[in-house]
Amino acid sequence: MDLTQGTQQEKQARSKKMMLWFGIGSLIMSFAGLTSAFIVSRKREDWLNDFELPSAFYISLIVILLSSIALILAKRALKIKNRQQATVWLLLGFGLGLFFVVNQFTGFGQIIEQGYNFTGPTSNVTMSFIYLIAMVHIGHVIAGLICLLVVIYNHFKQKYNANNMLGFELAVNFWHFVDLLWLGLFLFLYFFRYII
Repeated sequence: MDLTQGTQQEKQARSKKMMLWFGIGSLIMSFAGLTSAFIVSRKREDWLNDFELPSAFYISLIVILLSSIALILAKRALKIKNRQQATVWLLLGFGLGLFFVVNQFTGFGQIIEQGYNFTGPTSNVTMSFIYLIAMVHIGHVIAGLICLLVVIYNHFKQKYNANNMLGFELAVNFWHFVDLLWLGLFLFLYFFRYII
């Protein structure tokens, strides 16, 4: 398909989607750098080979997956013109996103209870990496929550419908990305213990 073809609105929609994918690509590269540093650092003498992920991280994984499902259902409801159902699913997805962030901080508390702080004499490079990876991810989840707030606001203003969902789709696609990113990071951290 020729990207220069179509109406001005179609061209703008394509360019916005392309910008989202470029942004996602750069975020993937950033997290690839963090996980690569994690892998390289395992050769350090003070590396923990038997670290345990906090139980709150397991709950977070389920919560963020459920939030993505809620947003998929919100999109379906909007496509069939069921605005009330779309509202319920949007608010549920947003609420689950907030719960994810709160739960991540609960996980940090559990790491501290294990005796590891982010920095200082009670820190450990392994756990500091886990803190850092999770905190950077939380930053992107917060960006996603802001996007969802904009979507919810626009939804109440009745901006979206089955034929006009660009902003909705962009925000939801970014949310699905941070969802899948946490799934990938969680699996990486969980299984990394067994492959070193």
